[in-house]
Amino acid sequence: MKKVLGMGNALVDVLMQIENDNILQELDLPKGSMQLVNKEMAAKVYEKAGQQGSIRASGGSAANTIHALASLGIETGFIGKVGRDEWGNFFKNDMEISNITPILLESDSESGRAMALISPDSERTFATFLGAAVELSAQDLATDNFNGYHYFHIEGYLVQNRELIETALKLAHKNGLKVSLDLASFNVVEENLDFLRNMVSKYVDILFANKEEAKSFTGGLEDEAALNWMAELSEIVVLKQGVQGSMLKYNNQIIKVAPVKVNALDTTGAGDLYAAGFIYGLLHGLSIHKCGAIGSYLSAKIIEVIGPKMDIQTWEEVHEEVRRIAN
Repeated sequence: MKKVLGMGNALVDVLMQIENDNILQELDLPKGSMQLVNKEMAAKVYEKAGQQGSIRASGGSAANTIHALASLGIETGFIGKVGRDEWGNFFKNDMEISNITPILLESDSESGRAMALISPDSERTFATFLGAAVELSAQDLATDNFNGYHYFHIEGYLVQNRELIETALKLAHKNGLKVSLDLASFNVVEENLDFLRNMVSKYVDILFANKEEAKSFTGGLEDEAALNWMAELSEIVVLKQGVQGSMLKYNNQIIKVAPVKVNALDTTGAGDLYAAGFIYGLLHGLSIHKCGAIGSYLSAKIIEVIGPKMDIQTWEEVHEEVRRIAN
């Protein structure tokens, strides 16, 4: 079976439900965005929003995708950087328990955390302290890291280190891996537009974007127009449209995938799990439509729980449905 390697910001997700959106205004956090904050601001966010408790999980966009693939039985590895602290130990142990090969470098800096504020309508807003995660550098990467893997999944959040992301993409490409990129956040795309377009056109085989990210990436286009524009740069394009489902383009063919109706509690990890389901389908040689259907199903299941992880019983249900879709 083919193996998948992921690389991203190694972050511990700290998930906090908020009673209303007033606190977002108090903290100057635009709803639905991902804002980078320093250690002091991270502490302030936790103090303001964590009064009613929080849930911890090893996270980061690419790590969520890799976790889901591992839960589906795929052999996986993950490259990241953590601190020599409680948070870093938590992250590494969570990977090992999930049968993921951790390729984790260590730093004297504190491990990164992603503080997710979950609004009553289930939208999440991130205040992210990158910490040690941001210290992962191009010099930390080696060709050997990519040996034995067939797919490489990377998150757009890494674009704050352009040398790192370009080196990783070049090494993956050189070693013959199929490359998938999740654009991550509309504000990340806006701030790094030319660079991301260049990387996608040169190295990315599978591009994932939601509506806002696609609009930023294409210079204001939406729906099929955005999909067609992105398909000029990448072999397979996935446009996630929330409650409207998703649109895919491959071999000049547009495929629409219906959404799966669920009771949404928290959208954390929805796009990451979609990517996992889609890549799982590709690994098994399924049609693009079935890849999208599995992605849509996993995306729906994860928003029924708080956080980017599902329990064993839910995964058993997922395995059964994935087999049904695949057949």
